[in-house]
Amino acid sequence: MSGGGAAEGSVVPVRAYDVALLDLDGVVYTGQRAVPHAPEALAEARAAGMTLAFVTNNASRTPEAVAAHLAGIGVPAEPSDVVTSAQAAARLAAEQVSAGSPVLAVGGEGLTAALRERGLVPVASAADEPVAVVQGFAPTVDWALLAEASYAVGAGLPWIASNLDLTIPTERGIAPGNGALVGVVRAATGREPVAAGKPELPLHRESMLRTGARNPLVVGDRLDTDIEGAVAGGVDSLLVMTGVTDVPGLLAAPEGSRPTFVAADLRALSAELPRAREGADGRWECGGWTAAVDGRSLVLAGGGEPYDALRAACAAVWAAGGASEVDVDEAAKALAAAGL
Repeated sequence: MSGGGAAEGSVVPVRAYDVALLDLDGVVYTGQRAVPHAPEALAEARAAGMTLAFVTNNASRTPEAVAAHLAGIGVPAEPSDVVTSAQAAARLAAEQVSAGSPVLAVGGEGLTAALRERGLVPVASAADEPVAVVQGFAPTVDWALLAEASYAVGAGLPWIASNLDLTIPTERGIAPGNGALVGVVRAATGREPVAAGKPELPLHRESMLRTGARNPLVVGDRLDTDIEGAVAGGVDSLLVMTGVTDVPGLLAAPEGSRPTFVAADLRALSAELPRAREGADGRWECGGWTAAVDGRSLVLAGGGEPYDALRAACAAVWAAGGASEVDVDEAAKALAAAGL
C-alpha cells in the first residue's frame, strides 16, 4: 500500500493514530442506515482511546443535524465531532473579508450556520452588496439563487465553493451535486471558484484545527476525495470497501489516490493491518499470499485472508505501473477467485 508516514509492517490503527477523520456516506452510514459493523467498530475504537471526527463534503446540513443522524443509527456524536466543508469554506471567506461582512450564501442551513459561526452575515441577493460568494449544495438551490450567484461572481467578487463533487448519492439514485451547480455559475461567468472540500486541503486543515490531531488517519470509501485528500495532506489513509470503490477501481488508482491501508470495513480500526512487502523476483507478499505481474497479467499464489491477497495485488500492480501496464479487470477476476 501507498500513503503517508506509517512504518513498514503491521499497524493497529487505534494504537498508531490519535484521531480517525471519518468520511460518512459509504463509511459510517448509507442513507438512513448504518453501514454493517460501523456502530460497534466505532464504539470499540473510542473505548481504546481514539478520537473520532466525522468529516463530510456535504455542506447542506448543520453539525447538529449530522450528529443527530449519527445518534439515530447508534453512533453517539456531539456537534463538535462533526467537520463540514461548509465550515472550511466559511473559514476561507472569513480570512478574506472583514468580520460582519455580508456574504452571498448559495446553499442551505449548513452553509448559513457556518458563515454566522465565523462572524459573517449571510445574504441571499447580489443586491444586498455582498463582498464574497460562498456556494454549497442544498436541495433548495434554484435558478433564482444561481442567478444571484452569477451576478455577484460576474462582478468579480471572491467565490468559494464548499466542494466540487459532481454527483451525490440519494436513496433513489445518483443526483447532481454541488459541482454541477457550480458548473452553472461557471458557465454564466467564465470564472473558477476556490474549493474548500475534499480532496482540497482547506477541509483537511479545518479538521486538524478542530480536533487538535497530531497523527490522524483519514478513513474513507472514495479514492478521488478521501484518499486523494489524505495523500495531498501527507497523512495516512484507510480505504474501506463499503462504499463506491470496487476492486478494479482500487487496482487502477493513480499514484496520488492510493491508500496506505485497505480493509473490508471499520472493524479494521481495531485490527492488525498488514502492509505488503516486496520479496524476490518482483513478487509482493502479504499474509499467506504472493502477487506478481507477468506481462499484463496478475499472478496470485498462496492462500489465507482474501484481503491479504488484495493488499499484495495492489502493491504488485502499482509497482508495475498501474492500469496502464496491467489488465485490472482480469486481475479483479483473479482476486474474486481468491475470495473477494
